[in-house]
Amino acid sequence: MIRIILFLLLIALAAAGAAWMADQPGDLVMSWGGFRLTSKQPMYLLGIVIVVAMVAGVILRGLWKIPGHIRRGRRERRHARGRHAITQGLLAIGHGDSAGARAHAEVARRHAASDPLALLLHAQSAQLDGDRDGAQRAFRAMAERPDTRLLGLRGLFIEAQRADDPVAAVMIAEEALKMSPSSSWASHAVLGFCCAKGDWAGALSIIDNNQTAGLIDKATYRRQRGVLLTARALEFETVDRDLSRASAMEAVKLAPTLIPAAVLAAKFESEAHQVRRAMRIVETAWLVQPHPDLADAYSHVRLGDAARQRLVRVETLAAKTPGHIEGALAIARAAIDASEFAKARAALEPFIAAPTQRVALLMAEIERTEHGDSGRARAWTLRAVRALHDPVWTADGYVSDRWRPVSPVTGRLDAFQWQTPVAALPSDKGHAIEPSPFEEAMLAPRRVEPPKEVASEPAAAKPVEPVEVKPVEMKPVEMKPVEMKPLEPATPPVQDNAPLPAAIEAEPAPAEPTAAEPALPPAAEPAPPAPLFRSRTDLPKATPAPIPAVIPIIRAPDDPGVHEDGPVDEFAEQIGPPKAQIGGWRGFLARLGS
Repeated sequence: MIRIILFLLLIALAAAGAAWMADQPGDLVMSWGGFRLTSKQPMYLLGIVIVVAMVAGVILRGLWKIPGHIRRGRRERRHARGRHAITQGLLAIGHGDSAGARAHAEVARRHAASDPLALLLHAQSAQLDGDRDGAQRAFRAMAERPDTRLLGLRGLFIEAQRADDPVAAVMIAEEALKMSPSSSWASHAVLGFCCAKGDWAGALSIIDNNQTAGLIDKATYRRQRGVLLTARALEFETVDRDLSRASAMEAVKLAPTLIPAAVLAAKFESEAHQVRRAMRIVETAWLVQPHPDLADAYSHVRLGDAARQRLVRVETLAAKTPGHIEGALAIARAAIDASEFAKARAALEPFIAAPTQRVALLMAEIERTEHGDSGRARAWTLRAVRALHDPVWTADGYVSDRWRPVSPVTGRLDAFQWQTPVAALPSDKGHAIEPSPFEEAMLAPRRVEPPKEVASEPAAAKPVEPVEVKPVEMKPVEMKPVEMKPLEPATPPVQDNAPLPAAIEAEPAPAEPTAAEPALPPAAEPAPPAPLFRSRTDLPKATPAPIPAVIPIIRAPDDPGVHEDGPVDEFAEQIGPPKAQIGGWRGFLARLGS
């Protein structure tokens, strides 16, 4: 609206000026060489002069700006070529074409050397080619420019990590964090370094900065701060008890389900004779994730209690998560300490069919402690070696015997979880762990049978006489087949670890008695002893071959046998190099005699 009003005012002023000049009297004469122009209306002549002057000014101005237009057009064309090369180079990097990315990077450097994307393309193409020096030079050039400084530091940080130089990587990350506190990669790197060297105060400040910058939400902030406070409490447990206690209590308030924080806080509360508070802390963490450390802390929450009192307390804790294996293991452990082996067996009974290593080891301890049965304890120990793995502290595939605040693989905070390692999980292709026959035999349930009355027949006590086999003489001329009779194996003495009679494979039926040898009356079999081994029903019973009493001689005694050297081959003897001919008079006599 204002522009329209100004335009109308300018038109009005121009019309007023033209009218005023038209009203002025006089003549306008213009003489140029032989050309003379006279006008009674000076307004018209002035208008023509003004128009000519304007046209001449436009022409001169255009001629003056032609070099600038040429330079600007050339610069725009170069910039367009550089942009096109950058685009194509980034696309080539995306699909892994190192040669194409290198070529486009050279074009971009010639046509758009000052473009930040050209530097990025050159650095990434060098990384794709494996040229570490070229990539570092490109990232240093980016770090020296204010607009690409953070990107250059990020590239230098990655190159330092690839070169396995953690000191340089942390220094670069600290500089980037000072420049931009909201940089997630820099805060992650500095946080991992602070946790690695035990600088818990610095790590807590970084967590506070991340929460202020909006990188993490409130729940994540509480959890991570609780993890760092727990790590500090564990480190200063034997050095500064007051700082450790304060850190553990604050950690359990921020993260009540964190197992190490709950265990340590319960320990401090128990030492302060705050038994109920310690029990509530452990119960809160147990309901979320049952753990053996929680069960141990709960059983020893009151110092000086007897083993039976600890067993009752552990049974109360395990009842809060019925059917969980950790509760059963905790009850079995406390029952063994209290010599309540029946309760220990009953707690482990649901998990004996497919036991884990801890279940098998507890069963071995029960067998050794209750009955002193070293054989069954040894069988359970062997089964523990082949049993399924129990949950452990794992983070990014790394298995640790204790909880840690940061993963040693990636440096991620709160990465350790109580779970079964991925490498120990069973496969769907088949059972990788199969029980051996020794384990099945040793772990068979005991069967105690009452002794049976011995038969009163006198033939039952009569031992079976072995059949005497005489060797057969062979004549040197006539060869007759020898009839062989199998020997009856003698009954071995009964041992404490001998297999059951039912498990012994069926023996072959004896040959029919001849007229010279009368048949012996059948004897009554004695009562079988208590079974110790069980027979495998999945294996077929093979009849053992009879053992001959005398090994017959196939050839006659006067037979010289087969010549081991074989027939002489005259052609085979000539394969080697010929012997040298004897020279002199000896060779002449030798040739003359032949």
